[in-house]
Amino acid sequence: MASRRRVAVVGTGTMGSQAAWRLAARGAEVVAYDRFAPGHDRSAAGGETRVFRSVQTHDGRYVPLVRHADTLWKQLQAETGRELRRLTGALVMGPADDPEMRTVMDGIAEHGLDHEVIDAEAMAKRFPQFRVDEGDLVLLDSHAGFVRPELTVQTAARRAEELGARIRRYTPVREVTPVAGAGVEIRTDTDTERFDAAVVTPGPWVGDLLPDLPWEVNVYRAISAWFLPHEDHPADAERPAFIRCGDIPFYGIPSPDGLTVKLGLPQPHHKPVDDPNRLNRTVAPEELETFTTAVLRHLPGLNPDPVRLSVFMEGYTDSTRPLVGPLPGCDDIVLLAGFSGQGFKISPAMGDIAADLALEGRTSQPIDFITTNGRTAA
Repeated sequence: MASRRRVAVVGTGTMGSQAAWRLAARGAEVVAYDRFAPGHDRSAAGGETRVFRSVQTHDGRYVPLVRHADTLWKQLQAETGRELRRLTGALVMGPADDPEMRTVMDGIAEHGLDHEVIDAEAMAKRFPQFRVDEGDLVLLDSHAGFVRPELTVQTAARRAEELGARIRRYTPVREVTPVAGAGVEIRTDTDTERFDAAVVTPGPWVGDLLPDLPWEVNVYRAISAWFLPHEDHPADAERPAFIRCGDIPFYGIPSPDGLTVKLGLPQPHHKPVDDPNRLNRTVAPEELETFTTAVLRHLPGLNPDPVRLSVFMEGYTDSTRPLVGPLPGCDDIVLLAGFSGQGFKISPAMGDIAADLALEGRTSQPIDFITTNGRTAA
């Protein structure tokens, strides 16, 4: 009988926790490393909630990956008994001629996604908390809602441990080195271990860990802000997640407790991070100006002064397409990096794909547009 394949997972955040779960579920001997511990707030997996959506505003090629992730979200919830995702629907709004809205509609047509177009009169009745502009297109993505990042990371990591994985907490990895012939060595401050393969998911520390990576992943500092409504919503009111395209783009998620609404902004509003070990967590007043404008223009039911702020990091490639696949010259090192703020909803699928690549050297999932194989530009 063949021995189990021994696989390291470097980083147990958004992608690494899922990779550890999928690898352990498929019988691998898994050792995972984290400079902190699963679910920590120093990287990219914070903020209480993230949007899960079927429709895509940037690239319709993600839709099959979202569908694969959907199956695994259900599976992880069933295995653990935790509510990691809640489907509330998600409104997608913006000028009908906006490129992102056209991408949404093209994806709906191509993949037959369940949705509802909502006219201005219906918006005023069903969703009075939103103000739309003349000429806006509004649709409700029916199979959408939010996921809970910190809970998901801890739950996936715990499930991996239940299946036999070992997690080395507070153990930064200093080097991931190919071994001549086959295999990988993982060096920490205390020891070096050898594995058949490694899944490397370092988040914003990708540049530190892999300084010779041929593609650049730029790290940005993202802000989430929570706002209180002027009045309580009726208990039976619809409270979907939402995405706004156009000249003031933003996204939002009503908090699970029903008290606040969380807002976030896209990458052009983020400041670059020179050193992920020295993240500035203080939000200056001028950094709230776009939030204030968005609330006053499109969310009149909210108090424009936030009651809570949170800062985290996101990694972006120049193309905004992530890096998924083997490092050049070493098929035994599988990289997942640079998800450009788009990764959490597909993280179970990415974990499963990483397991495919580490255990079998290939995957049947459609990753040609994000693979590292044959890739030149980031």
